[in-house]
This record gives sequence, C-alpha cells and structure tokens, in this order.
Amino acid sequence: MTASAIRKYCSVIIVCFSFITPSTHAQNLTRYVNPFIGTGGHGHTYPGATVPFGMVQLSPDNGSEGWDWCSGYNYSDSTIAGFSHMHLSGTGCGDWTDISVMPNTGLFPDTGRFFKVKFSHTNEKASPGYYSVKLDNGIEAELAATERCGFHKYTFPANCKPVIRFDLGYNINYDEPMETSLQKIDDSTIVGYRYSKGWAQVQKVYFAARTSVPFSKLYFSEKQKDNESGLKAKMVRGQLIFENAAGKTIMMKVALSTVNTNKALQNLNEIKGWDFNKVRTDAEQKWETELEKIQINTTDNNLRTIFYTALYHTCMAPVLYSDPDGYYKNAKGNVLKMKKGQRYTVFSLWDTFRGLNPLFTITQTGRDLDILNSMLAFCDENGLLPVWDLSTFETNCMSGYHAVPVLADAVLKDFPGLDAERAYEAMKKSAFQTMRGIPFYIQYGYIPQDKMGQSVTYTLEYAYDDWCIAQVAKKLGKTEDYKLFMNRANAYTLLFDKKTGFIRGKNANGDWVLPFDPYVSTVVEGQSMYEEGNAWQYTFFVPHDVRGLAKEYGNYDKFIQKLDSLFTVSSEVKGENKPPDVSGLIGQYAHGNEPSHHIAYMYDFVGAPWKTQQKIRMIVDSMYHNNMDGYAGNEDCGQMSAWAIWSIMGFYPANPAGGEYVFGSPMLDDVSIKLAGNKTMHIKTINNAKNHPYIQAVTLNGKPYTKVYIDHSTLMQGGEMVFTMGEQANKKWGQNKEDWPASVHN
Repeated sequence: MTASAIRKYCSVIIVCFSFITPSTHAQNLTRYVNPFIGTGGHGHTYPGATVPFGMVQLSPDNGSEGWDWCSGYNYSDSTIAGFSHMHLSGTGCGDWTDISVMPNTGLFPDTGRFFKVKFSHTNEKASPGYYSVKLDNGIEAELAATERCGFHKYTFPANCKPVIRFDLGYNINYDEPMETSLQKIDDSTIVGYRYSKGWAQVQKVYFAARTSVPFSKLYFSEKQKDNESGLKAKMVRGQLIFENAAGKTIMMKVALSTVNTNKALQNLNEIKGWDFNKVRTDAEQKWETELEKIQINTTDNNLRTIFYTALYHTCMAPVLYSDPDGYYKNAKGNVLKMKKGQRYTVFSLWDTFRGLNPLFTITQTGRDLDILNSMLAFCDENGLLPVWDLSTFETNCMSGYHAVPVLADAVLKDFPGLDAERAYEAMKKSAFQTMRGIPFYIQYGYIPQDKMGQSVTYTLEYAYDDWCIAQVAKKLGKTEDYKLFMNRANAYTLLFDKKTGFIRGKNANGDWVLPFDPYVSTVVEGQSMYEEGNAWQYTFFVPHDVRGLAKEYGNYDKFIQKLDSLFTVSSEVKGENKPPDVSGLIGQYAHGNEPSHHIAYMYDFVGAPWKTQQKIRMIVDSMYHNNMDGYAGNEDCGQMSAWAIWSIMGFYPANPAGGEYVFGSPMLDDVSIKLAGNKTMHIKTINNAKNHPYIQAVTLNGKPYTKVYIDHSTLMQGGEMVFTMGEQANKKWGQNKEDWPASVHN
C-alpha cells in the first residue's frame, strides 16, 4: 500500500469512528467501541444496529457475494442493496440476510437481481445499537433495534417519490428462498414470512412491519400479480408507495418471530410510539451495561478501543430465537416452549468453546443458563447436542462435539441452575453416536485416514471432548465411565510420530499416511488429514495433557524447542486448495484460526512462562488493530474477540474446561471485573509498559502468589491481584512444578 493510500485509509477510519455519538451515561464506555473493526479483510463482522444477543441484527448489505461477504457487508464495497434484519457475525459461511428492506426515490425497476445504490464511507456512522448512512441518492437512513424489533428512520430528499421495498427474495451465498409471503393488514401495517434453505436447510422467519405514516399502495412488480392485498411466491418483492412524503421522514418498525405473524405483530410492541432517539438511547444503555462488566484503565487509546470492541463482539452470538413468552418453532416445524428462560441459536461451537464460552461463565452469569439449556433443548429435539446450530438446524459444520466442553465447563464450575445429570447424559449421546466417524474412533482408538478424511483433527478433538466427559463423570461419581473416557482421551498418543515429531494420519492397518509434509493444508475431500490447518498447528491440540505431549518429545526442553520452532519456521502453507482460514501467521502459528489460540500459553505448563509472556504481547500487538482490518481472520461469533479480552487482561483458559486461567502478559494498568454476588476482581499492573512484557512477581490480596494461573473459584471470590512487570524475563518465577496448570500426565 502506498503512503498516500495509507493516509487515505487511516483518515477514513478516523472519520468513521469520530461520528460515534457519546451517550449521557456516566461511564460512556460505548464511545470506545468501533463497530467497523473486522468489517474489512476476512473479519466478516457487520456494522449494523443490534442489542446484546438480540434476534434482530439490522445491518446494511452490499449486494455482493463471496467469502468476504458472509455477513452481507464488507468495508471494501461501495454500494448498498438493502438493510436486512438477520446477520451472522464473523462466520466463515454466509447465510441469513433475511427480510431485506430498501428505501428509494422512486419505484424499483423489475430487472436485475440486486438494485444497488452507491454510498461513501465518509457518510456512514456506527455505534453500539445504531447505524446510519447517507446514500448518494440523497436518502439518509438511520437504524436502531430492540431484541426482536428493528427501527428504521428514512429521511427522503425533496423532489422524489418515496418508496420502501421489502425484497423477500434477497439472497447471497448459500441462501435460497423457497417460499415468501407479503400481506397488507391496513394502510400502515404489513406482515409476511420467508422460508429458505442454505447453510441451514430449514429456515423460517415471520415478520410484521408498521410505518409512522400511511402508505398509499402496496405495489408488486410487473412480473408478479398486482394484488394490493398481498402475494405469496418464491421471491416476493413488495413496494410501499408514499404520497406527498418528499423531503420528509418516514419511520418504520419491523418485528421478527420464529412462530408466526401474529407473534411478530405482538413483538412490534417492544417499541412504543415513534421516538427513534429513545430506542437508540435504550439500545446504547443495554450495551453500556454489558461493557461495564469489565472496566479498564490504560493510556493506550487504541488498546482501549480494541478491548471494548472485542467485548462488544462477544455479545453478538448466540442470538435469541424465541418470543418473549419462550415459544419458538424449531427446524422440524414444532412449536415448543422453553420450560424456563429463552431459546438461543447460532452456536459456532468449534470456535467458541475455546475462549468465549468460558468467558460467559464470568460475564453472562444471568444469561448463560438459557444458552446452556438451549443446547440441551436442541439435544431433546434432535437426539444429539449441537455441533453448529443455525436456526435450530444442525449444519454439522466442523469437527468434534464441542457442546461437550461448554457444558462440562459449566458443570465443573457448579454453574447454578444447570441439571448436571441431564447434561451428562446428553454428552454421552454425542460420544456414542453412529455418525461423524465415531464408530471408527471407538473401533481403532483413532480415526483412520483411509476410513474418513480430516482424521487427525477429529481424533484429537474427540479425545479432548472425552477428557471433558471424564471429568464430569468423576464429579458425578461414575467411576467406570471416568475410566472409559480417560482412556479415550489418550487417543492423541496413537497418532504421535516420534520420528517426525508431529501428530499425523494413520490408516486402518496402522501405517502412517504417505506422503507427509507438515506444511500441507488442503480442503480437497479425502486428502486432508486436518480441519483448516496442518500438522504444525494440530500437533499442539492436546490442551488437557500438555505435559503428556511434552513427554512424547523426550523431555520438556525438547518440547519447548518444538514450540519455539512453530513461531520461527517458514510461514508458507503448501497444498492444493489451501483453506483461506489459515491466516494471521507467525511462523506456522496461525492466529487467524482458532486451533492455534491456546498454543502460546503451553509454555506455562512446562516451566517457561516468560516465553508465553513474550509471545502473547507479540500476538496482541500484531494481530489486533483499531481499523476495519483489525482481525487476522474470521471473528467467528466472538471467539477472536474473547481471546483478545482474556489475553489483554493477562490470562486465558488454555484448557477450556479445566477451570484454570493461565497467565500471559497483562497489558492494562487496571482491570475491574464485576462478578456474581456483587463481588469484584481488581487486577492492577505495576511498571506496565509496551517494553515490559515480563511478569516479575504476583500478589493476591496482598500476599505473594506463585502459581502461573488462577482458578475459577478463586477468581469468582473477588479481591485484588497485582502483577509487577519488567523489561527482562524473570526466569525464576513460575519454576516450581506445583505452581503449573493441571495436566493429565506430569
């Protein structure tokens, strides 16, 4: 990028971020959130209006397709084709963008799949719960939201014929409408639905819309029957025509439901009256409440924005799926009611089990029970826990059965209200299913590559999930189950090749798969031994038994040398059809994809914590930025952000269900974490500076603290932890083996 381009690029960031309007709330932490972070490059986030975990994500769509438009929007684009009400944040697959609405200065033409209007980012603004843009045609659009209702405010230029179109056929990437409907109720109210298939093969959403001023006509295109009362077809496009509204403002509420249009009509009541600023302020206050859960102090304003934007992104998924009364219609068409609380969907568990879900046990103690019970409800309805639940449909995307570590973590932490026995029985169902290579895994002790592709990843992740089941079995007094699953948790040893020093694929006869190159990563079916990665990244996926893995190398020093080499070898990724997810490379460490997220913390397990400290500082500084390309890869429903939150504070759940938060390198002067029971954990960093990454000493409540981790129960008691930092590594700190995090083998 040229110097002039860089200057232009940075000025756009400053302009966009400066438009964020501060609230009158005392803390005003929302001003430190930049919703454009991650909307460029491969971040796949969206900038639109939503509230924490809301059913509605009201955001612009560019009318473009492709991997970098998985959220419907990419900052590199310059057109808007509509504002739709459902979006996925940071995912690697594109879907939703349901119930697309677009204002115009006249009737929309019938031709063309997308009708796009140009805009400039200098006329675009975003803050938590709010989005606005002035289109090149002169229309100013402002968006806000409640949990189930989107609020539109359109100010039209003079000398135009205002129109608002509902394009129920709008679709990108995997999505395809199957049946849509739009019906007029009165001169200011319409209802409808959109049935579609895509990444989730069954998706049904119902809506109701009400305008602040009457429309004169509901018009359908010349290609569709001009029946003002309504229309049902595969791809309905209906236009609301407003007379004598040029130069005026038209507001509109659009409510969603997964049950029926009557419920959607009821959900319109989430917004009383037509006070747009009140809805915007209320949404902002909901975000302020979330952000206040972790209050920080730092002189680094970019780091502050990175941190609070990350905290913002951790509240984008999962999202509400049920109505206020707890009713929902699942993908099988059954109308059900949660026994207590709300139903959620969008479980990107392959990503989030690592850092986001453990964070929820601290930051979402009121909401997390509903999230956990939603997984159990999914199991009741489908026979198994979710792998990747979208619209309550099992996409079966990615490897492992990672609802298990999420539930296990909660059970082991004695999360209040969770039925441990019910959760345990659900875990066992996943472990003994007859799909996804489980029969091979049970038969051979590993998954042979000649029986199923991506065999190494599946084996390693099943082994970890089984360790999680074993810990719950032990807690519940199920001794035989504990022994069974602990034996399965050792599966990684069967694939470790001492000659090459890598965990690699084996065939059913016990022979290593040839040829073998640890730099190769491919998405070619049958050829890949690893899911979105290669041997360099996956050899280290043994979070439950780091010292057991170290012993496979002979001793801790040799293991540390192997870890060191991960960060220093060539960053070349070889192979046919390399997955784009393998990004954010430092050597072969790939921070842009989740399998690497725990690796830098593994030094803590083997007596070299100063190496963890140095690596964490390097990763944060190089992989997180206050601009639209601020993430090294897909944000993935909060996991990329959760890693940043943990690591900037100074620790991380390297074993996600282990209940231990392993120390890295704290980067903030002060942190106050609000905890359940009106408790607070205060973290203070002395001698903090960019060139002081190394921990010299730690105290907890005024007493010397020698462990290289803090366990969950200690953290939740609150108190004060003080880190003293320095420019040089203190290689004496963290050397006692009794102070290291837990590992199956010592």
